[in-house]
Formats: sequence, structure tokens, C-alpha cells
Amino acid sequence: MTHRRLALIDMGTNTFHLLIVELPEAGRPQPRTLLRTKVGVRLGEGGISAGRIAEAAYERALHAVAGFREEMELHAVTDVRATATSAMRVAQNGPELVKDIFEQSGIQVEIIGGDREAELICAGVRQAVPLGSEHHLIMDIGGGSVEFIIANATTIFWKRSFEIGAQRLLDQFFPDPSGVITAEAVAWEKEYLTTKLAPLTAALAEFRPVSLVGASGSFDSLADMQLGRLRPEAELPPSTELELDSFRRSYAQMLTLPHEERKNLPGILPMRADMLVVACILIDYVLELTGVTRIRTSAYALKEGLLAEML
Repeated sequence: MTHRRLALIDMGTNTFHLLIVELPEAGRPQPRTLLRTKVGVRLGEGGISAGRIAEAAYERALHAVAGFREEMELHAVTDVRATATSAMRVAQNGPELVKDIFEQSGIQVEIIGGDREAELICAGVRQAVPLGSEHHLIMDIGGGSVEFIIANATTIFWKRSFEIGAQRLLDQFFPDPSGVITAEAVAWEKEYLTTKLAPLTAALAEFRPVSLVGASGSFDSLADMQLGRLRPEAELPPSTELELDSFRRSYAQMLTLPHEERKNLPGILPMRADMLVVACILIDYVLELTGVTRIRTSAYALKEGLLAEML
């Protein structure tokens, strides 16, 4: 008997994720994870702020998908769901990349809108973090966009996607990430966020979340820094409690170290060393806005949301 095996692909602005599961059958309620992997593609590098995917990034995307295709063949995958988010959503040559991916790999990519992205992230986070009946602020910092969702275990009260991802913030406020970010640049970024995130400020006043739940990416990195070592994708627990003191320490290091020293910090993925600086400023800003002191990370996000929805 052939098993139904599903590949879920999330093509983000920084990272492409692949999850391969064997779907549940009678007597087995949960899908079985066969592979969980990711590739740093940096699709937004060198072009996202100009509304194009740069040539080198375009090639990295095709290369990553070819690698995923091999994994899918090795694991005898029967069904595929692939989604793309901010970078492909806004880039003039996004549709062209979707066409090239299909021609070269047979994988049909669906470009999804920000609202849909937020819904799927919430569905994924709920698989990892028990939200209960209280309101929580879920935050996913991508390279192109940032999603904010106020939700509990059963209801989404408010959701919004903002095109202020880490690659965009890096381009705008930290054009030379080889050095230390200046106090002026930190102040400018926070001023910019005050304007951009006015709808979030209003929603927070209305729904008063009791904790912050950070989905994947930068939050996984901060959890690794708390631990002092970089964990492979397959080793990440669904959720980690991120101590506020640990976040403050990591944030202070990010602000005071140049690139070379930042990327050598224990637990940091070199590819994230610069984006994490602007992401930490954003997280710090949100903590100031909410006044919450509890932060949890969710290793599950969009692709797990897709899976939950399909089941």
C-alpha cells in the first residue's frame, strides 16, 4: 500500500522551508514528520527595496528548489503545497520566478497575500504553543513583511501584515552592516515604526495581549543564543520560553558588536547576524508598546499552518 506523503514548502524572503510528512491513516491520529529542513536563500537581498529579485538571489532560489525536489524524490512525496510570501508578492519579476520554478521542478507555487499569511502563521503557532483563552500577540518577522496577529486558541481577534521586514529595515536603517548600528539609526527605526505600526498600537490598546509569541526566524535565533548553541532545524522543540533578560542581553550584544564579532556569537546563524540587529530593535519596540514580560517562541509557522488546515 502506498502512503500519502506531503511536501509543504514555504518560500520566504530570507529562508525557504521544506517539511515532508506522511499523512495519518486509520489508527494513527498524527502525521509523521519525515524531514524538516531550510535553506537561507536571502531572496530579498540586493533588490527587495527596489521591487525586484536580484539576479544572484533569483539563482539561489532556483538552486534551493532543485535541492528540495531531490529530497521530495528521495522521500517518495505524493502531494506538494508550495507558497511564496512578501518578496515574490511585491517583486516585478516574482511571477517570472514562479514560472521558472514550475518549468524546472514541476512545483506550482501559490503567491499568498499578507492576510492569508497571517492566518496560516496563527494556525501553525497554535500547533506549538498552548494559547488558552487569553489574548496573545503573535509576531512573525520575515525578510519582506512582518505579521502581527492577536489571538487565543480558538479566535483571531485582529491580524495585519506590514511590509517592514528585516531586509527592508536593513536596507533603510543599516546600509553598512559591517560595523555597529548607531544610536541615531536605532532612534530613526523606532520613529519609522511608530508611524508604520499605528494600526497595531490601536489594536493592542483594544485587546491587551498578555504575552508575545514569536514565530520562527529571528525568534529561533534568540532562543539559540539563550542556549548558547545553534540547533539544527530537526532539533528545535515546538516552543521555547525566551527569558526577557536573555533577550535584553542578546539585543545589547547585537547593538554593540560589529558584523564579524556578531556572526561569531554562540547560537547565531551567520546569515542572520545583520538582520537580527534590526529585528531586535523591532521586538524591543513591540515590548515597549505592549508592556508584556513573557515571550515564547514557536518553531512552527506558515508551513505547519498549511498542514493543520489540510488535516
